[in-house]
Amino acid sequence: MVKEGFPFVITPIVIALIFGYFQLWIVAALFVLVSAFMAYFFRDPYRTIPTGEGIIVSAADGRVTRIDENERGKTVSVFLSPLDVHINRAPIAGKITKVDYIKGKKAPATSDEASFSNERNSLTIENDKMTVVCTQIAGIVARRIVCWSKLGDDLELGEKFGLIKFSSRTDLLMPNAVEVLVKIGDHVVGGETIIAKLS
Repeated sequence: MVKEGFPFVITPIVIALIFGYFQLWIVAALFVLVSAFMAYFFRDPYRTIPTGEGIIVSAADGRVTRIDENERGKTVSVFLSPLDVHINRAPIAGKITKVDYIKGKKAPATSDEASFSNERNSLTIENDKMTVVCTQIAGIVARRIVCWSKLGDDLELGEKFGLIKFSSRTDLLMPNAVEVLVKIGDHVVGGETIIAKLS
């Protein structure tokens, strides 16, 4: 479990103990269930990072809901439900050359429109083959975007760089030269699923 989850796990347990002291067992049990869910939500499972030249892996667990292509590049957008792992991972190995934070709305992340209007944090990651922009997008119940990495940091492929608390969305903007290997409706795994490959 990531350290950001500890307050969300410990607080309900303490409240459960208080209700248990007063023998309010049903209420105490409810808070134990809340604590268990929080431990599940903030889980940090092991991932097997793939190898290969020019590959781009998913930055998050979730379902692909949008695939776009325009003059800026190809975008794959992944929606994370509250049941998905919310840790974000580097889609490529490279250096963070730009960080853009936009204080937007907290509209439902289930809508593709959230990519353009919601609170979001974008990392531009560059290597000698390509540049990928990875954007963390908050949803209606997401309370905070967490980014552990900063401008100038070097990231390895699949390396953890942050998380979004509760339901959210993660977008990858990639060069037009890549071949997208997923389709809308696919469930992808952060750090493991190959989203695209440089042609």
